[in-house]
Amino acid sequence: MSEMVTTAQGEAGAIGPGRLVLVVGPSGAGKDTLLRLAQAACIDDPDIVFPRRIVTRESSSAEDNIAVSPDEFRRAREHGDFAVHWEAHGHAYALPIEINDDIRAGRAVVVNVSRTVIVALRHAYANVVVVAITAPPDVLAQRLAARARHSDGNIADRLARSVDDVSANADVTILNAGSAEYHSRQLMRVIRNEDWQE
Repeated sequence: MSEMVTTAQGEAGAIGPGRLVLVVGPSGAGKDTLLRLAQAACIDDPDIVFPRRIVTRESSSAEDNIAVSPDEFRRAREHGDFAVHWEAHGHAYALPIEINDDIRAGRAVVVNVSRTVIVALRHAYANVVVVAITAPPDVLAQRLAARARHSDGNIADRLARSVDDVSANADVTILNAGSAEYHSRQLMRVIRNEDWQE
């Protein structure tokens, strides 16, 4: 599996002053569930943005991505439409270039990204917060099996995948093994730059 990142800074220096909140973690950790709950809680807050990822995979009930073909993705990348892009699990992923305008305007931008792009994004943006969402291995396996998404590939391979430790580069780690509502409140506190523990 190949994973790479390209960032488009547009100007010299790191992009700010807004916050880029990176949500990372293994498949089955519940990232999309917590992000959906957090987004619903922020629906009336124009200073918190949840951009849709561009992915070369169809959207599903679990993910609200912008689905594009590999050729469309390549053309958009070559045109400079992405703030960042990477490859994982046989698909290409990207975030739209418009997030840079949101961050320059002082907003918090909350995104689900691959752990492999953390270092590059910390260099490209002035105010990055990494939130690792994880769960015990048995919970991850149950969630992946229940999701039964063909494009996920082999569940054992996904569980074995390791890019260092999920928490190695994280500023905050949420062990998502309990109530989704409880853990989404923890995530919300990080997004709002508040004390995240209850």
